[in-house]
Amino acid sequence: MAASGRIIRGISSLIYRKGTGSNNNLFNKLSASSTTFFRNQTTDTTPTIRKNDAVSTSSLMDFGLYVAECMPKYVQKVQIVTGNELEVLIAPDGIVPVLQFLKDHHQCQFASLADIGAMDVPSRENRFEVIYNLLSLRFNSRIRVKSYTDELTPVDSSYEVFKAADWYEREVWDMYGVFFANHPDLRRILTDYGFEGHPFRKDFPLTGYVEVRYDDEAKRVVVEPVELAQEFRKFDLSSPWETFPNFRAVSAGTEEDKTKAT
Repeated sequence: MAASGRIIRGISSLIYRKGTGSNNNLFNKLSASSTTFFRNQTTDTTPTIRKNDAVSTSSLMDFGLYVAECMPKYVQKVQIVTGNELEVLIAPDGIVPVLQFLKDHHQCQFASLADIGAMDVPSRENRFEVIYNLLSLRFNSRIRVKSYTDELTPVDSSYEVFKAADWYEREVWDMYGVFFANHPDLRRILTDYGFEGHPFRKDFPLTGYVEVRYDDEAKRVVVEPVELAQEFRKFDLSSPWETFPNFRAVSAGTEEDKTKAT
């Protein structure tokens, strides 16, 4: 009970935030005729954004607190971001139990795993965030579950809960190097054979470490260290129209030429 109280005090400031933005209704403009649309141009310089609905935001927060009360062992924080997006931050050992709860509980029914992503923040002790985006078709609602890990600590695979996690976890492993324990077939899925490193890590070089090519003499695919020839190190930052030498010396034309053209 004390834990839930701390959660409420920690996130109470996120519930009722006033949205800012324009009062223009884009859908009303699009429903009008094209002539009216171009004649009634607005002078408002602020972008048109969706306003925060206090009722829906409060309902999402109540549901987040309900999940935190049901699983206080794993849920560390509940928050509302960008107005109406619910995020549940959990401990790494609670990935499978929390996802199973959100999928099977009658009040949740988040039966669809839309995506699994990750984020790398090298300055943190646990540099990787693993992000699960869930969809409930029954309640037409979405929820985002976040956990964390480092370079060496594996996290449990959610394949037994969502079969769609198979390829998603392989992508996270390939791009970030997050190891998923108990995954049935954890292999690279986006990079080529013999690739070294994980491209989405912040410390990964832009040119990579090795390059893969087919060797006609060896009649096989070879892996070699990256070697850039000198001509690839020269960058021409001028206008792309000036790269055609036949058009560099063409004059703009005289007034008589312009008169003939019209």
